Amino acid sequence: MLKQVLTQARACRLCEHSLSHGINPVIQADTQAKLLIIGQAPGIKVHETSIPWNDASGDRLRSWLRIDKEHFYDPTKVAIVPMGFCYPGKAKSGDLPPRKECAPKWHASILNHLPNIEMTLLIGQYAQNYYLRDKPVTLTETVKCWQKWAPKYIPLPHPSPRNNIWLKKNPWFENDTLPYIRQTLSKAL
Repeated sequence: MLKQVLTQARACRLCEHSLSHGINPVIQADTQAKLLIIGQAPGIKVHETSIPWNDASGDRLRSWLRIDKEHFYDPTKVAIVPMGFCYPGKAKSGDLPPRKECAPKWHASILNHLPNIEMTLLIGQYAQNYYLRDKPVTLTETVKCWQKWAPKYIPLPHPSPRNNIWLKKNPWFENDTLPYIRQTLSKAL
């Protein structure tokens, strides 16, 4: 039962010793969800508020998807299961990578209880490396050949403001990929 698995995942202490800010697994799911978002790991603002994608990256992601906060935070519509459930801490540039323990420990048991998912957004290289087989080496090439896995999986760059240069260099993303996602989601949600 999904409720039981989520309760267990939210109580997980597997990598507590490695988290400078303590544990706070941030996930959202319901058996009725049609869209699954698998990103990297919560940032500090998300860690502090316990609200997934509650930052500038989340604002851009919702803008890309053309989904308002009401629908985005409705677990019966959108499931959010990051590669790492807790804030991993700060690195020299940005945040540390998601902890490697979460996905192998929890993803299968959570995703097995999400039978209605019509599209999974794989945001960033960690999610793409975990879920996509026979993918190109670079994130740009992986995102560029999104049709190979659609509609089950859609690889996306991270919507962080740090990726503004990438977006300017790759206008095809906003011209080709996002319209497909929006159209598919408007039917599903």
